[in-house]
Amino acid sequence: MHFDCQERYPVASQHPLAHNIDYTLVPHEIIAQRIRELGETISRDYAGQEVVLVGVLKGAMPFLADLMRHISVPTVIDFVALSSYAGTSSTGVVRFQKDVEEPLEGRHVIVVEDIVDTGLTLHYLLQTLSLRNPKSLEICCLVDKPARRKVQVSPKYLGFTIPDRFIVGFGMDYEEHYRNLDFIGVLAPAAIAP
Repeated sequence: MHFDCQERYPVASQHPLAHNIDYTLVPHEIIAQRIRELGETISRDYAGQEVVLVGVLKGAMPFLADLMRHISVPTVIDFVALSSYAGTSSTGVVRFQKDVEEPLEGRHVIVVEDIVDTGLTLHYLLQTLSLRNPKSLEICCLVDKPARRKVQVSPKYLGFTIPDRFIVGFGMDYEEHYRNLDFIGVLAPAAIAP
């Protein structure tokens, strides 16, 4: 189950950059509830087994930190860093900047991602990780933006489906700012450099 986000909420943050947010798309309380539900679902699905959570840096870090606290099965975490963005646009070229350190062969692996839009980065990552022969390989994604999809990827665990808006907060950034907002907001067009 996932939630379709269409409602607009006012911006109630005291963050110095909050004035650049047009409106709140997903408030913190709703994010926290949904992450708890995702953690409980993963715990049921992997009962009696260990999972390796592979967080995609930098954006997935807040999501992964909250998610792992709600997973009750043995959990190992690792990270990868990939790059495909310049400003507000995907370049379409994926660069690997950091690889996992954990061996993945024969293990249950869940890639934890902040957002899936074009799918290019995640598709590339899944192809790369599948070569390590994991026992299973799934995606847990906080936000899905299917209107921008160029490559088919299907998160098994999904927080929110959103319309095609440029969002920031809860790990997602614009030029490395806004990651520390505790909500997901739509960036005001005036805040985006031409």
